[in-house]
Amino acid sequence: MRQEILAPAGWGERIGKHIEALEGVRHPLAAPEALEQAADFAARELAVLGYQVKEQLFPAHDRMFRNIVATLPGTGRPEERVLVVAHYDTVANSPGADDNASGTAGLLEMARRLAGLSFERTLQFIAVCLEENQTTGDHGTGLLGSKALAELAAREGWQIEGVLVLESIGFAGPDLVQQAPPGLPAKVPEVGDFIAVVANERSRELSGVYLAAAQAPGIELPCLHLVVPGNGEMFRDTRRSDHAPFWDHGYPALMLTDTTNFRSPHYHEPSDTLATLNLDFAARVCRAATAAVLDLARLKP
Repeated sequence: MRQEILAPAGWGERIGKHIEALEGVRHPLAAPEALEQAADFAARELAVLGYQVKEQLFPAHDRMFRNIVATLPGTGRPEERVLVVAHYDTVANSPGADDNASGTAGLLEMARRLAGLSFERTLQFIAVCLEENQTTGDHGTGLLGSKALAELAAREGWQIEGVLVLESIGFAGPDLVQQAPPGLPAKVPEVGDFIAVVANERSRELSGVYLAAAQAPGIELPCLHLVVPGNGEMFRDTRRSDHAPFWDHGYPALMLTDTTNFRSPHYHEPSDTLATLNLDFAARVCRAATAAVLDLARLKP
């Protein structure tokens, strides 16, 4: 069954179709209707697959926003959870195909592949809102959906075995020049053909699960493994996505990313379109994430 789930056929095509459906500005001020439509799209796709779909509402900017939470209850240890998370909003001037329709599309395809299966642990696919800062340069207004989600988890005492955050996973290739922020505790390749697996010390074991899955025959995905001390305070660029609130609440979480502005000239630009993306690469990122979920959530025969 595992080989059938992870077989490469169809992954890239379906991820591309989801990106096509989501592509377009999805922003609370510049395109609020499109933002709501993206939430509706994710909720509808997940509900059709048979997941228990609920909305987590949270206040921001004088109104309410939605995280879409799809749950497959575990049959052995339902109190223990594995989360897959991606944000569906964009900045005000970008169609956001890579950032982050690619992550949301990957989440939806992972959910499709795992729908109807039985796991020991509870599995949740969560599309979060307002990861981006409302105003460019105002870094205090982002990560609002994931902050609300992590606060809920801490308040209710969720037992989270791991959180996999899909953050811009579609821009990669052998001809792309890779850059890096200064001072990182790892050597960064000069070619942008890898996925960065970003963890803190508490998440080191979780990152090992993903790395093993990524190197499996048939996936063989190049990875950059980065483990930062504490909650990434010394390297602020490692905190720029929805894993950071989980780190702050003591949960193991990974950011899987193509490194966005350190590789892509389309980052937060009108040119961030589906045509620029490497769907085979995105598919391998998600196949590895799915293999990791199979191990973490413990697929039952």
